[in-house]
Amino acid sequence: MPLASHKFSLSCALLLVFCLPGVADAEVIARKSISYFDIKGNTADELDAALNQRGPLAMGSSSHHPGATKIRFGGNATYSEANGRCRISDVKITVDTEIILPRWRDRRHATKQLSMIWNTLAADIRRHEDRHVEIARQHAREMERQILSLPSASNCDALQDKANEVTERETARHDADQARFDRIEAINFPSRMQRLLHYRSRQ
Repeated sequence: MPLASHKFSLSCALLLVFCLPGVADAEVIARKSISYFDIKGNTADELDAALNQRGPLAMGSSSHHPGATKIRFGGNATYSEANGRCRISDVKITVDTEIILPRWRDRRHATKQLSMIWNTLAADIRRHEDRHVEIARQHAREMERQILSLPSASNCDALQDKANEVTERETARHDADQARFDRIEAINFPSRMQRLLHYRSRQ
């Protein structure tokens, strides 16, 4: 069954506040949830059609996908002023992810071969979406690191502008990395599934 490239939704917000001088600190808060959509079918073709009909929609597209990961970045930076300079004293980045996976309702009536095919495909979809989550967390950590390492500025408005530049730049890199991962996965899907099915059939 063909596996389309998986998409994600992204919104990014950086909340900025001010406080008294303190020691710089940072924190990434990562939260993950999983939801499911049900499909039915008694053959590989029926399952393929169900995935294409009921799978999540990609943003800006009418195409359905067998799995998806929704991603939302957020967070805040705390600023402190001392001796005519503004510094970042605290950064907290959040990344919320929701993995959307298929759930096969008719598998109790399935043949052993079809069950093996589904188990192989479902595991590959889950692995793929888990990797999307990890890519997002990596960029959240990098965003945090870059903001925290910004040098002090003559005023907090200027430093806030620098922090915003970091979030925009890292968000663009995140988008590019996610798209690159999808392209590579789509190219390798047929050979990967053939190899996985061969391995499972020998167990």
